[in-house]
Amino acid sequence: MTNEYVSGFVAVIGRPNVGKSTFINHAIGQKIAIISDKPQTTRGRILAIRTTDSSQIVFVDTPGIHKPKNKLGEYMVKTAETSASDADVIIFIVEAGDQIRGNELRIMDYIRESGLPCILVINKIDTMQNKELLLPQIEAFGKELNFASIIPICARSQNGAEKVIAEIEKLLPQGPKLYPEDMVTDMQEREVAAEIIREKILRVMDKEVPHGVAIEVMQYKEEENLIRIIATIYCDKASHKGIIIGKNGEMLKKIGQSARMDIEKMVDKKVYIELWVKVKDDWRNNNFLMKEFGFSEDKK
Repeated sequence: MTNEYVSGFVAVIGRPNVGKSTFINHAIGQKIAIISDKPQTTRGRILAIRTTDSSQIVFVDTPGIHKPKNKLGEYMVKTAETSASDADVIIFIVEAGDQIRGNELRIMDYIRESGLPCILVINKIDTMQNKELLLPQIEAFGKELNFASIIPICARSQNGAEKVIAEIEKLLPQGPKLYPEDMVTDMQEREVAAEIIREKILRVMDKEVPHGVAIEVMQYKEEENLIRIIATIYCDKASHKGIIIGKNGEMLKKIGQSARMDIEKMVDKKVYIELWVKVKDDWRNNNFLMKEFGFSEDKK
């Protein structure tokens, strides 16, 4: 390692569903943060670590900044803002074609107050039908805030991600590795497994149902050639329990099978999953239950 080695924390912020988690997964070369096409997929602070011969970038994936409708939403927004304040660099992700509205103005005000260098990443350029609108968008955001750089990308196809990495490395301070070289996240495997189960629910469920679930891994037992997982899916309405289970248990079976395949890729072992469904009425507005499920300000 030379004296030019750089390291630090990079907070990735933006409104819900702009592609923050997709970008981070591609940046580190493996799946850490769950993704779906539904907003507010990420609920808490997730570290994803990219280590090379020249830098260690610790990405902080944050919940989308939005107008909260319950205590869980308030926790998510506060987590995003706190994570950004602890960073060395901020990446602000918006969608191609986005106009500057309330959420964007709020985020840029926060960035301005932080005094931290910020890279504006304009994601999903592949979905932009009229590419001539990209330059006016760049100019509009550039007038609002003095960004260190503005980079259009397509996170889904990894187009432009390396340009963002190069700009981050220019902004990070010189310093040693902050985490062991082989470490890619601070999450335990049982926590990642819980998130993968929740991702599968987000992908197969419609409307409000997936946003009202929390996952608790009751058992994560490693055997020689097998990992046994017993997890409970908590929903916040009794009417949602039957929907998650499905006719003859088919929906729950589909969730379990899909989660098992992803977890097996992560642990490189056979996985057995047993899922249960229980109701905790309106848990997203219950401070005690939120803490039970890991959504606590004490958890960093």
